Amino acid sequence: MKCTLCKHGQTATGKTTVTLQREESTIIIKNVPAEICNNCGEYYLSEEIATRLLALAEEAVCKGAEVEILRFAA
Repeated sequence: MKCTLCKHGQTATGKTTVTLQREESTIIIKNVPAEICNNCGEYYLSEEIATRLLALAEEAVCKGAEVEILRFAA
């Protein structure tokens, strides 16, 4: 797919690190499957992956995490 951000690159399947913040919590999730632009590095998540990431982040925030680093499990 052509990157919608830079309009020049093509995306390819890969893994990325996603950082999410809410109030004073920062959640970092590594090895997230995504489509990644070969030009600008922008990543695109499927709806299923995005839903799982948000659930992981919500769980960490509810536990009171200030900073949490997780590895995405496929």
